[in-house]
Amino acid sequence: MINNSVKEMKKSVSDDIVICKDIHKWYGKLHVLKGVSLTVKRGEVVVILGPSGSGKSTFIRTINGLEEIQKGEIIVDGISLSDDVAGIKVIRKETGMVFQSFNLFPHMTILKNITLAPVWVRKWPKAKAEKIAMELLERVGIADQAHKYPGQLSGGQQQRAAIARALAMQPKIMLFDEPTSALDPEMIKEVLDVMKSLAKSGMTMLIVTHEINFAREVADRVVLFDNGEIVEMAPPNEFFDNPKHERTKQFLSQVL
Repeated sequence: MINNSVKEMKKSVSDDIVICKDIHKWYGKLHVLKGVSLTVKRGEVVVILGPSGSGKSTFIRTINGLEEIQKGEIIVDGISLSDDVAGIKVIRKETGMVFQSFNLFPHMTILKNITLAPVWVRKWPKAKAEKIAMELLERVGIADQAHKYPGQLSGGQQQRAAIARALAMQPKIMLFDEPTSALDPEMIKEVLDVMKSLAKSGMTMLIVTHEINFAREVADRVVLFDNGEIVEMAPPNEFFDNPKHERTKQFLSQVL
């Protein structure tokens, strides 16, 4: 049950579902996020690009509290991501996360992996959780793998199962941290196709990726991170065809 302090933090429904203001993050003396500000609207797909070590994965992990910030403010669906434990729990219920590694429990079937959180966190009856899990597995194209274990699936199938697991909590926001970077090339398309379908359904998505064609096709906005800062942010046609900043031009010349 959400306590009163969390209820009071809830604001009226706004078009802005994620608000990040002047975010700073240090690892010891290493300043990895340097005043990042970004607002995401409901149903918007934001793709984050950047070189390795630019801070993009650290940033996306701050949105659900997996990485603690030292300065700034993050507001998710009207709730400030502060030290309030109840607030963090609510935000994590509303944000699904898909990682580079699949993070499936190897000793559990795919169906069990997907139903675990809805049963324990959402307190759903097992039958309801399993029904929704099967619907999601059908949606991502691997319903026939429900009773297998992760080790019996290909990398692409495991990542699709991980997406289904995140969706099972019925999140308002999906966060993707380089979801295809651990996959063989032939498996990448099947995962990106699922993500494209999600984007078309109106899901709010923040995606850290190196998949340029995917960004062109799906993103409402593309963001370039470099050295812990946002260098450029624009709709994909402007970002790729008419970049404003020299750093963006340099980055694109290396990846296109």
